[in-house]
Parts: sequence; structure tokens; C-alpha cells
Amino acid sequence: MACFKILIVAILVLGIHCALGSAAAVDLDLERATTDTNTTRDWWQVAQFYQIYPRSYKDSDGDGIGDLHGIISKLDYLKENGVTATWLSPSTWFRRSAARDPEFKDFYVWHPGRMENGNRHPPSNWISVFRGSAWQWHEGRQEFYLHQFVKKQPDLNYRNPKVRETMSNVLRFWLSKGVSGFRIDAVPHVFEIAPDNQNQYRDEPRNDWDNDPEDYGYLQHIYTKDQPETIDLVYSWRAVLDAFQKEHGGEDRILMAETYSPIDIVMQYYGNATAEGAQLPFNFLLISELSNSSNAHAYEGTVLKWLQHMPKGRTANWVLGNHDQPRVGSRLGRDRVDMLNMLTATLPGASVTYQGEELGMTNVWISWKDTVDPSACNTNPSIYEQYSRDPERTPFQWTDAHDAGFSNASKTWLPIAVDYKEVNVELERQKPLSHLNVFKQLWQLRKQSQTLQRGETEVKALSDAVLAVKRYRERDSTYLTLLNIYDGVETINLLQSFPDLPPQLKVVVVTERSQVKVGDLVNCTSLQLQPKDSLVLQTTSSYYSYATNGEARSLPVLGVYLWLAQVGLYLSNR
Repeated sequence: MACFKILIVAILVLGIHCALGSAAAVDLDLERATTDTNTTRDWWQVAQFYQIYPRSYKDSDGDGIGDLHGIISKLDYLKENGVTATWLSPSTWFRRSAARDPEFKDFYVWHPGRMENGNRHPPSNWISVFRGSAWQWHEGRQEFYLHQFVKKQPDLNYRNPKVRETMSNVLRFWLSKGVSGFRIDAVPHVFEIAPDNQNQYRDEPRNDWDNDPEDYGYLQHIYTKDQPETIDLVYSWRAVLDAFQKEHGGEDRILMAETYSPIDIVMQYYGNATAEGAQLPFNFLLISELSNSSNAHAYEGTVLKWLQHMPKGRTANWVLGNHDQPRVGSRLGRDRVDMLNMLTATLPGASVTYQGEELGMTNVWISWKDTVDPSACNTNPSIYEQYSRDPERTPFQWTDAHDAGFSNASKTWLPIAVDYKEVNVELERQKPLSHLNVFKQLWQLRKQSQTLQRGETEVKALSDAVLAVKRYRERDSTYLTLLNIYDGVETINLLQSFPDLPPQLKVVVVTERSQVKVGDLVNCTSLQLQPKDSLVLQTTSSYYSYATNGEARSLPVLGVYLWLAQVGLYLSNR
């Protein structure tokens, strides 16, 4: 029976936001999925992480809002899907800081503001991610405080050594409770530039392409994002985890870092020659670089961009969606849900699934009246839709019953999708090739396959329409994932791109669009893919066993064919 780990979420720039998560036990006798296949791997390096949005997962008390008891009641669903670990999105010392408590008065970024013509103004022109000034006046303290996100989320002052030590102690507290790791939210925003000698902050320069002074894109965020101290802070937190593990032993405790930054900066979060960083800086390239019109060459470039930038010996990860991004089915197409889950399940390293993506849930249109996301509420009815994240946060669809089995309330906190009767767990469990069952098959295969866990990787666009991912490992099966991204029927010759493949491959995972079935053998020189089709193929045997001089030996399948050809040529010449 699988046991459950605990993952804590999240150390946030705004404060400490912690919640519980769970993780199924996994095989620890794995090897690193890099070019070095002799080193051992830990649980997180091939993990399937699953993000739960608590307000939308399961309501246990009938108030229309998801809660912790609801999550606990559905843990078996995570085990059913082969999930390794899960975290919960964010659920503060601030009142004591506002009251100038000596211990906490400098725990946040406070400033009296600028006096101009007898009037008090914010300390700088900095803009919140959620529109408007990043400074909020506090009447009680008679000062402004910084909030890079909503005003109810004040920024901690990480330039204060007491804050840094307190946060380290928070990590130690949860580690002592047995947690397996931490996800750090909004990492690039942890530090802002320090004030000058006159205690003044510099204004950020403008972006010419944005003419809305309330919009985050109006400024170049050179003083409030990606400050060099941020990476060092992550290194210090990793040191806390490593010190705890050295003292107490056991499996790796991990850091996962949310890092929407240029890739050269993201890669620094892994660590450097003298310090270890986050084991998994999140890879958002599949979100930020792929669109509905991207071709197979774009997919190839996006995957290789991470693998080629990643420092040697580190672990890749693949994120398809989260609570801040449109759902995969809405962003890249409902008919690409299976192929994208297939892609992330067969690429090397860990993957991250946002709740509902395994079902093919899509965005829900939310009226201005029903909008609750602060990012959208800070705008107006004419533009709110481009800022709202409510469409991807709607309640999870468990059944075709009232409230999609999420709640029994008369009204849920966000409206439920109109397609919940066709897209839900109960129905998809019964359909052999539903999104959910394809998802399960992929992760069952990954758990069973040493090649998929620790093999080498080759990624190629075979045409504008077809992407191939080859996973291979010495003395083991080779797997080939094929995605037909477009709407045409594609016939391909795999041996032109992968000449070491045998003439035939076995089908191991299909989708509803596939004309072949699991177990079929397909011809590598004339393989046909249906529109938006995707397949996982496997060599029927990696090595042919034979004996010589009383010693058992193995010959690669390709070698067998070459040997037979040579024998045939020899016999024909005789």
C-alpha cells in the first residue's frame, strides 16, 4: 500500500504561506536521467507532481468552497493516478509590524513616502503585478508598505536578517514535522533594490509599448525583479534542507522554485560550483513559448532549449499549466490534451500537472459579476477578461451530479463548467481511452520503464506536423513518442530520422484518435498518424541473445538484422 509524503507550500515573497500536500511512495533505486546513468536517483527526479487549487478541489462542508477536509477525502484519487507528490496553492506577522512591535516593525517594506508640494506620494513609481501602485498607505502606521501583488499580500523585507532567519526557522519547523519539501512562490519578486543613502527608492523606467500607466507592463522592472540577492537566498534555504538531512538522514528534502525569468537566470537557481540551489526550478517554457499555431519545430526548440541550457547533472522538469495560466485544452486545443500529457510523461525528469488537466478540463467564461480574481477586479468590465485567472480555477469535475460532485451548495464560489456532464472523473474512469485513462496508462508505463525514468533523450521534428521523442538506454527497450500536431494525415518513415530502429515497433499507448491498437506492430518505414494523433511505441526486443564458446552474449536488434544480411550475402555469393 502506498504511503504519503507531505509537501509544504509555499514560501512566498509576500509572507509565509504553508499548506499540506501528499506524495505516494516511489522506487528509490533509480538512476539519474542524464548522460550519467551510473548515479543513483531520488524520488523527486522522476516524480509526477500534482498541483491542487484548494478552493476548487472538493468542498466538504457545503459552503461552495473547497477545503482541506475535502482534499483529504480525495487522496485516493491521487494514488489512482500514480501521483508522486502534490502541493496546495497558498491558503501573517503583518499586524504586529504595522503596530511597530519592536520584534516585527521591520519585517515588511515600509516607507513614509515622498513629500511634493506639501503632499505625500508613494516612495516610487513601482507598479503591482495586479495593476496600480505597488505601495499602499497604512493609516495606523502612517506609512506606505510594498505589495508587488495584491494589497492584502504585503512583501516581507528579506534585507532584514531577522526575516531571513525566521523563514529558515519556518523551514526547520516543517522539516521536523516530516515534510518532504517546499515550493517557493513568486521567487523573482523576493527582493527589490535597497533604498539609497537618503532612504529613497529609484523609479523604474518606462516601456514604450505599453501606454496604460496602471498596467504592470508599463514599466521595466529592473529594481523589483530578479535581483542578485534572490538566488543567494534560495541557496541559503537549500543549505537549511541539506543540514537537516545530514543530521536526520532519509530521503531528499526538496525545493521547487516558481521562476518566471529569462532562462539564463532560471538556470542559476539550480546552483553553482560552490552552492546547491533548488532541485527543480520550474520550467514554464511549454507555457510561455508554445501556442495553438506552434509547429513541430517550435515544440522541438522549446524542449531542447531547457535540456541544452540545463547544467550537467541536474534534473529537468516540465510544466504544462497552473492556476495562473489558461488550461492546456483552451491554450493549445482540446484535441491536443492527450498528446501533451504524452509528451511530458515521456520526457526525462519530473513533470507537473495542474488539477483537471488529466481530465481535459478547459477554461470557463466568467462574467464580470462572478469575477473574484483580484487581478481582474482591479480593472473594469471592458478589460477584465484579459487579466482574470478565474477561468482556469473553476471547481473540479468529479461526477455528472449536482455541482459536478464538488459541492452540494446552492452556489459555488466560481461557476462550474457547462460541460461537466461529459468531462468528469466518474465518466472518464469508464471510457478506456478517455483523457484520464490515457493519463493513467502513461504514468503506469513510466513507473515500469527504466528507459523512461533514466534513459537518454533525442527530440526531433520529423516535419512541420510531427514531433518525435526517442528514449533509449543500453540493454533496455527503446521508446518513441510521436505527436501529429496538425489536422492532416501524416505518413512518416522513422528510419530516415532514426536509422538504428528495427523495422517494426510495438504500440504501447494510443488515444481515441489512433487507428492502431495497443499491441499492434507498426512498420517503421510507412507509419501513418491520424490528425492530432499521438502514440507511444516500443521496440519489441532491445537485444537478441545468443551463445558462443559456451558464453551467453547479447547483440542489439539492429545488429541482428545486419548479421542476417551479411549471412544472406555470404550464402548468395556461394
